[in-house]
Amino acid sequence: MRVLIVEDNVILAEGLKLLLAAAEVEVAGVHADAGSFLEAVSSDPPDIAVVDVRLPPSFRDEGVRAALRAREVRPGLPVLLFSQYVEETYARELLSDGRGAVGYLLKDRVSRVDEFVDSLRRIADGATVMDPEVVSQLMTRRHDPLAALTPREREVLALMASGYANGEIAERLVVTERAVLKHVGNIFAKLDLPVGDSGHRRVLAVLAHLGG
Repeated sequence: MRVLIVEDNVILAEGLKLLLAAAEVEVAGVHADAGSFLEAVSSDPPDIAVVDVRLPPSFRDEGVRAALRAREVRPGLPVLLFSQYVEETYARELLSDGRGAVGYLLKDRVSRVDEFVDSLRRIADGATVMDPEVVSQLMTRRHDPLAALTPREREVLALMASGYANGEIAERLVVTERAVLKHVGNIFAKLDLPVGDSGHRRVLAVLAHLGG
């Protein structure tokens, strides 16, 4: 089994290398950022990648997003997210793609090397392995993404879904356009939409409305 390690903390990365070597597991390489990880997957795919969720430059969710891209480059690539944090949005997408061969373990809760290596082997063989704490946090996430919206925010979102621009929404609700902008900002925040192009976020909000 060839394992690719994606971890920006040098001490942790070297520690993983030593632990895997002691367990007679080959380390195919160590990478500290998403870019070099994806290049390695394209040129010399491993049997499994162990990926930290938070990588440079922003240390938010680059690792899990890179894992999703890696599985596009190499469909079915086994991936173990190995982190101190539970990143819900993209992790849910990775874990629910229906192809298996994925895992999510929390660094602070792994106490035995043999169990860790066993998890790697099972994921490499196509299984899904998740820490119970990860399952708990994903399950407690609200099932209805619209539940936190106020009645007025729901009205604004419904009009967005009907294709109305902010000015048109303001006219229909007899409020100022500035008030509509505030409602739209609250909707984006409450639906946990990623930071980015407002047009793209608007589409995501509408999809959440239609799905709810």
